[in-house]
Amino acid sequence: MDCLSYVYLLSLFVLLVSISLHFLFYKTTKSADGGAPLPPGETGLPFLGESLEFFLAGRKGHPEKFILDRIAKYSSYIFKTHIFGEKAAVFCGPNGNKFLFSNEHKLVQVWWPKHFNKIFPSPNSAAEDALRARNLLHNVLNPESLQKYVGIMDHLANKHFEEKWENNKEIKVFPLTKEFTFVLACKVFLSIEDPNQVARIFERFDDLCNGMFSIPINLPGTRFNKAIKGSNFIRKNILEIIKQRKIDLAEGKASPTQDILSRMLLTSDEDGKFMQELDIANKILGLLVGGHDTASSACTVTVKYLGQLPEIYQKVYNEQMEIAESKAPGELLNWDDLKKMKYSWNVACEALRLAPPLQGSFREALVDFAYNGFSIPKGWKLYWNANSTHMNPKFFPEPKKFDPSRFEGFGPAPYTFVPFGGGSRICPGKEYARLEILVFIHQLVKRFKWENIFPDEKMIIDPLPVPVKGLPIRLYPHNHKA
Repeated sequence: MDCLSYVYLLSLFVLLVSISLHFLFYKTTKSADGGAPLPPGETGLPFLGESLEFFLAGRKGHPEKFILDRIAKYSSYIFKTHIFGEKAAVFCGPNGNKFLFSNEHKLVQVWWPKHFNKIFPSPNSAAEDALRARNLLHNVLNPESLQKYVGIMDHLANKHFEEKWENNKEIKVFPLTKEFTFVLACKVFLSIEDPNQVARIFERFDDLCNGMFSIPINLPGTRFNKAIKGSNFIRKNILEIIKQRKIDLAEGKASPTQDILSRMLLTSDEDGKFMQELDIANKILGLLVGGHDTASSACTVTVKYLGQLPEIYQKVYNEQMEIAESKAPGELLNWDDLKKMKYSWNVACEALRLAPPLQGSFREALVDFAYNGFSIPKGWKLYWNANSTHMNPKFFPEPKKFDPSRFEGFGPAPYTFVPFGGGSRICPGKEYARLEILVFIHQLVKRFKWENIFPDEKMIIDPLPVPVKGLPIRLYPHNHKA
């Protein structure tokens, strides 16, 4: 048999096997009760499903394409797919968002891909961990508790810009925002100030974040393997800090309210039980991810648009300088100052709309139920994605245009702007993110104007929105003293 014939027969065999497996899989996706049909959609390739298309859309800089193409194709705000190795229904639009957010622990519960358990090992289910974390974080990350950290954030931001930005003609924004938000998180969550200790943890943190949504192949050198090792290393360091903090609290050497860790150690649940050390370490690890990676992405995207749009930059500059000029020399920002930064926050929100750090998240169906005339089987994974509303012209006209005025007055319609989730499922770290983003903007614009060296630099999803070249900018310091 010649080589071409062999290749042809092999290709035909693979095709037949693929069709057979696809048919077998399709049969398993019929409505369980024979009633309402499943949502429209495709299950994609055997085993892979539509995962490649999902990831490639983000890597090409158009994450909304996967969602919006299917909304247009099926004329439906719900469709079925197969991603992360799971049968899934994608809920789109404000009604879909509201349904998932408001039915937590009723029809749905939080779910994460199975490989997450190797990076964030826990004896509890993802839903149990999420509920416990939410109850705790609402107490330690509420606005009243966070007010004391505004001055600390401003002090660290001032130090960061003095050391890393000033006296430089050009810098890369993304690496520096990552460093800034990590230093901030270490201080606010754990009171870590030793630069060497911060650097040791930070060195392994990129491995953790880069491997969270990678292909889960646990072999030496893979992103996933590095993520597991990075997680273990950081968790070990946090556990050592926890053990020492318990001693310091008992001896009166540490304050019960000095940081998030102290509050966690001294806060019990409704049954009077305190969290175990390993549980606290995992929660702190999750906070470091949320408080560092997402905020650094948001700050970077904000810098990108301010560099492109001088008229918007000028409005932010005017607002921030009015606040700066009201302060005495050396006086730090306070809570009231942040409340005055209304236009700056509108700008940050528009950046979050165009490039939400969290593209979406999963739920799992607890029971069979119907939604919009379609059957959702128990056990199916349910996915909401911010781009189904953020980049949909029905909810945000000219969605690719940067327009902070969308957030004036009453702002966007409910459940259309969801970078932090929504309703009862609003992210408990939203207020913390708002503080660090606004403090960053304040210290930046009062020092510099800038231009983007690559005006059309692409943003890709890896796994958060990141500029492919790190967003290099050319700095022009203001004449007045920062």
